Amino acid sequence: MGYAVLHLEKTSGTDSAMSAHIERTIAPKNADPERTHLNRELIKLPDTVRNRTEAIQHRLENAGLQRKIGKNQVRAIRILLSGSPEEMQRIEADGKLNEWCDDNLRWLGKTYGKENIVSAVLHLDESTPHIHATLVPIVTTERRKKKSEEQVKKQYRKKNPNAPRLSADDVMTRIKLKEYQDTYAEAMAKFGLQRGIDGSEARHVSTSQYYRELFAKNEDLKENIDDLLKKQTDAEKKLSKVKSEVSKEKFKNAKAEIGANLMVGVNSLFSGSKVKQQQTEIEELQSENTSLKYENRSLKTEIKTAQQEHEKITDKLRTELRKIYDLFPNLRELLSIERMCRFVSFSDDLIKRILTGDKVGFKGSLYSAEYKRKFSTEHSVAQMQPEPKQPEKLRLTIDGVDIIEWFRLKYREFQRSVGIDWTDRNVGKGRKI
Repeated sequence: MGYAVLHLEKTSGTDSAMSAHIERTIAPKNADPERTHLNRELIKLPDTVRNRTEAIQHRLENAGLQRKIGKNQVRAIRILLSGSPEEMQRIEADGKLNEWCDDNLRWLGKTYGKENIVSAVLHLDESTPHIHATLVPIVTTERRKKKSEEQVKKQYRKKNPNAPRLSADDVMTRIKLKEYQDTYAEAMAKFGLQRGIDGSEARHVSTSQYYRELFAKNEDLKENIDDLLKKQTDAEKKLSKVKSEVSKEKFKNAKAEIGANLMVGVNSLFSGSKVKQQQTEIEELQSENTSLKYENRSLKTEIKTAQQEHEKITDKLRTELRKIYDLFPNLRELLSIERMCRFVSFSDDLIKRILTGDKVGFKGSLYSAEYKRKFSTEHSVAQMQPEPKQPEKLRLTIDGVDIIEWFRLKYREFQRSVGIDWTDRNVGKGRKI
């Protein structure tokens, strides 16, 4: 039995960096671009709202707050909902992921208030399915008094104690955080997920910290650097062997043996070959030791130079890429559409025609990662069109509907053909909680 994962994290300002991560306007390295199109927003945004950042501001402006929001005041709380990787993969394989999402939305609304959950995005392009929910901490309970205020007996004109307030501290008290873990585990028990160990010293790693560590551990070095490192390792092994052979103990033994030879006779010091041979060996080992030290320093210099060159090339490529994206704002969208077309098995010729914006007729089979099967059509039309509510973004449509919805319609047809009575419920990219 796996564990239910629930993590809350305060954030300040507009939290635009996390919005970029959640909405994939910046692709993280641990995400599979071939599956990014499977991600979906579980909450329908208001008509005038285009993204998560605007959704946070929209809630603040329409909550009826009477106090001015402080510059450093927490405006939103990030909530991560998931489970043990093996259990989440089993839930997805058993076709229970939609039910899991519905239960998560139900728990969020019941716990924090439906109107305060302004965004909830399901990510399926990473190794473990999970939901990024965004909570605007609006509360209507009376503000807790500080000890210093309780000692003051002055009378002030009382304000409405039930007026809405923005207070992350009221939402994230120690007692409430424990209650959240308890109630969330109860809601997830039906999926085989249980509460983590109460009082465990294990700590969640924030998304920003995770990507900093991921970048620090980047092993994407050129092959020549790998070769140099391998040579350095071999040189260090040889150096260690030489140091061992010319260790202090060996010198002591050599001196003792020379002393013994001197005791045999002074003449043997000049005419005996054994002592001379040992002295020659020592000198050769010392010379090899010096040579290996020089080689080691040289290899380190080469590695440092290669790394600096690699960094220069990488920085140059990043600068050029930014220029390309600035000159062609739709390039990211086009690349995303191209990857999706290739993933569902469109031919290169059809992909080129689709990317021009033309209506492209075709027949054959397309592969769906969501249903892990191919669906056939005798005649359909593919076209790249703007998102209805976000014209700056593009989507791939088949027969006038989003490709994800087209696959769902095909899957229903398949179910009906085998005698399964499919009931339509909660269909669509966005669902209200």
